[in-house]
Amino acid sequence: MHVADEAPRRVTIGDVAALAGVSRAAVSKVVNGTGKISPATAARVQDAVRKLNWTPNAAAVALRRSRSRTIGLVLSRPGALEIGATSSLLISGLESVLAPRSYGLLLYLVDHTADDETRAYRTLAEDRRVDGVVLTDSRYGDTRFALMRSLGLPAVLIGTPADGDPVPHLDNDPPGAGVDDAVRHLLELGHTRIAYIGGPDDRVQARARHEMFDATMAAAGLQPVASIATDYSPESSADRTGRLLDAAGTRPTAIVYGSDPMAIAGVSAARSRGLVVPADLSVIGFDGLPIGAWLDPPLTSVHRDAVQRGRAVARRLLGLLGEDVGEPPPLDRPHLLVRGSTAAVR
Repeated sequence: MHVADEAPRRVTIGDVAALAGVSRAAVSKVVNGTGKISPATAARVQDAVRKLNWTPNAAAVALRRSRSRTIGLVLSRPGALEIGATSSLLISGLESVLAPRSYGLLLYLVDHTADDETRAYRTLAEDRRVDGVVLTDSRYGDTRFALMRSLGLPAVLIGTPADGDPVPHLDNDPPGAGVDDAVRHLLELGHTRIAYIGGPDDRVQARARHEMFDATMAAAGLQPVASIATDYSPESSADRTGRLLDAAGTRPTAIVYGSDPMAIAGVSAARSRGLVVPADLSVIGFDGLPIGAWLDPPLTSVHRDAVQRGRAVARRLLGLLGEDVGEPPPLDRPHLLVRGSTAAVR
């Protein structure tokens, strides 16, 4: 009995896009000669078309006509009031690149569950509400990168993926940069009893900062008073700060925090115990938010340019979509802003 061979699968626009390393929309632009496209991108697409012997059909033309010219950003926050200053600056950077090129930004807020995120991304992709998405808050065991590939949704991560995932991304080099400068600043002021309170260890960025803190302390021959992983909420920061300050005989003289809001909550916890910042406790935040300059005392903080990060990731994503925007420049290394919340140990 003879069984007929299975018919070969027809090459699709998705196959061409995958081989060229671009979006399906970019392939459509090249094939149809519409819109702006960089010569390098066009050459990759044309080479992939030749290698796969692909010819466009009506579906490819329909794809070109159905572009939304919208970029998606899904944030795991319980509500708009919880977006935070850093995310607002990131959005400002995104808009500064997208708006002049007639792209919109669709902000999607979801609860802190993987299922809610997955539903959000599937909705955006299947309803063709967006042409691509910006990803934030890289996690260990992150399933979003594989999900984007299965949905055929172009995506760029602002941060570093775990386990070498090939998702397009950009970040500071190294990801924990700036925390080492904060520790060295405290060492120069004579502090040796230093603690760190940062974000959760399932976040790639948070763990990188913890590791940078521990490594810088070890290089100085010192053991941290504590290196604490918690969530980024001010409430958790105040609680863990209070426990450190209440511990007999091991109170730190300085604390480095994983964000400015955490540091501000830490100052409040110290004051509620009768301590004076920086006379009794030096405090350093992370992000360098403008509001820090107006606190009493002004907050010493590691400044990381969130607006620049937003601009860079927008340019990278538009490049994947076939827009001729050029490569984003390398991100500036975070640097320490020395203000009034740190002083020599007494």
